[in-house]
Amino acid sequence: MSTSPATPASTHRARRHTTLATELGELLAVAEGDALAGLYFPSHWHPPKPGEIGPEVSATGDPVFEATRNQLAEYVRGERTSFSVPTVTHGDAFSERVWDLLVTIPYGETTTYGAIARELGNPGLAQRVGQAVGRNPVSVLIPCHRVIGADGSLTGYAGGLDRKARLLAIEEPPEVAESRLF
Repeated sequence: MSTSPATPASTHRARRHTTLATELGELLAVAEGDALAGLYFPSHWHPPKPGEIGPEVSATGDPVFEATRNQLAEYVRGERTSFSVPTVTHGDAFSERVWDLLVTIPYGETTTYGAIARELGNPGLAQRVGQAVGRNPVSVLIPCHRVIGADGSLTGYAGGLDRKARLLAIEEPPEVAESRLF
C-alpha cells in the first residue's frame, strides 16, 4: 500500500481497468503500474470516478489482473488465505493507517471498528475508522469484510452485506461450519 497521499500526476500513472468475472461476481479492477489500485463490487458505495480508472483493457495478458483473478479463485476455493498481489491505495494518512491494520487481521478472524480505534490509540475514533474501512479501495485483498460491529453483527460493507457474509463464510473454520444447523 502507498503510505503517502498521491499527487495528481502519480494518481493516474499507467492506470487501466478491466472487469474480472469471478466466483464473487463481476468485479471492477483498477491497476496502476504493477499494482492493484482498486477492486470494486457492482453497486459499491464508493466507486472510483470514471476519469480515474484509465482505459479499459483485457485482463488476459495483464499480470496484475491475471494474478488478481487467479488469487481470488484460489481464495474462494479455500486454497489461499492471503494475497500477494501488490496494492497501492492513495488514501489520507489516517485511512492508510486503518488499511494497514486491516491487512493484519488474520484469515478467519474478525475485529471491530472500536478495536481498531483502540489500536490507533483513541477509542473515540471508531466512527472515523468505519468511514475509512468503507472507503477501502481494494476490497477482499485488503480484508475490510473482517470488521464487524461491537455486538458481533454484520455492519456496513461497501460491497453489500450479503457479500460480506459470503466472504466471512469462505473463511469460516471447517469445524465451525460443520457445527451449524443451517
